Amino acid sequence: MTKGHAPRIAFYAPLKPPNHDTPSGDRTIARALMHALKGLGAVELVSSFRSREPAGDAAAQAALVAKADRIAKDLIAKGPVWDAWITYHNYYKAPDLIGPKVCAARGIPYHLVEASRAPKRLLGPWADFARRADAASDAAAVIFYFTGRDLPELEKARPVPQKLVHLRPFLDRDTLPEESKKPAGKTLLAVGMLRKGDKLASYRNLAAALHFVKTDGWSLRIVGGGPAQAEVRALFAPFDARITYVGALDAAGVAAEMAAADVFVWPGVNEAFGMVYIEAQAAGLVVVAENRAGVRDVVGPAGFLTPPDDAKAFGAAIDQAFHRGPQDTSVRRYAQQHLRGAAIKTLAGAVQFKEATQ
Repeated sequence: MTKGHAPRIAFYAPLKPPNHDTPSGDRTIARALMHALKGLGAVELVSSFRSREPAGDAAAQAALVAKADRIAKDLIAKGPVWDAWITYHNYYKAPDLIGPKVCAARGIPYHLVEASRAPKRLLGPWADFARRADAASDAAAVIFYFTGRDLPELEKARPVPQKLVHLRPFLDRDTLPEESKKPAGKTLLAVGMLRKGDKLASYRNLAAALHFVKTDGWSLRIVGGGPAQAEVRALFAPFDARITYVGALDAAGVAAEMAAADVFVWPGVNEAFGMVYIEAQAAGLVVVAENRAGVRDVVGPAGFLTPPDDAKAFGAAIDQAFHRGPQDTSVRRYAQQHLRGAAIKTLAGAVQFKEATQ
């Protein structure tokens, strides 16, 4: 690091870059990380190359490795010398094939945010990519983890000098939304894409739970769009008069829905953690979710966590949330820990920079 100048930070996201056209949770987190890192220095997105290979195709993986090698060589030869390198999301389907090489060649401290190790993938169609993801994790001076889900494997394989630091998932904002002044009601809100797989499984569990809700006068607003709309509508057909399908909304639209709702309901089947839970709590909503790895890390003490796939318990938790009444203050106090300022403080305390030079 040059004395008298702000640190220069290289940022890279091999799964999905922050400038990608398609919205997603990964893009949102990548953007939030870049904004938070600006609290430490000058941040540069060094590449938009995606290493993601979802099919287990060895030829496709080899082609990605070859392209990544060319990019790394160009960055080593022509790129500026950064004082720290941060890669977001390194795992067996999208390993960081660039950062470790550039950092080793330039003597740059290498960091990972959200890295996972999957020993069972060291055999099979992703074996080479799994080894490369592990090599990137081995090279990191610091690995920041969002939840305890990946921590056991990270600790088991941690090289001696490496630091593992808990970075709470955070919203890309400095303050909480304005506190709602509306009277308490019985409006439930679910936010999730209408697509097959885990999202549809969450909708299936939610629909099953509604059969056990005893409170009168409740309604549910569903925010989200996607190809499984017919399947979702069929699940909620028994409650048709109580359900409003809002469709897909932008961030402002989702915020408006949260400001008008009373309880946020989302089982969270196989969610990594789910930023939407934090957004709901920032808006003052009590959360009802299933007690799953990742999800439990972002639901505060005012929320309700029920056993996975237990429709009766989930329905009872919804009743309890209604009967407890507004929990605005305690819910928002928890969400305060998940704002950008808290993330900047954690990053500033752990990111390593090259030693200063003249």
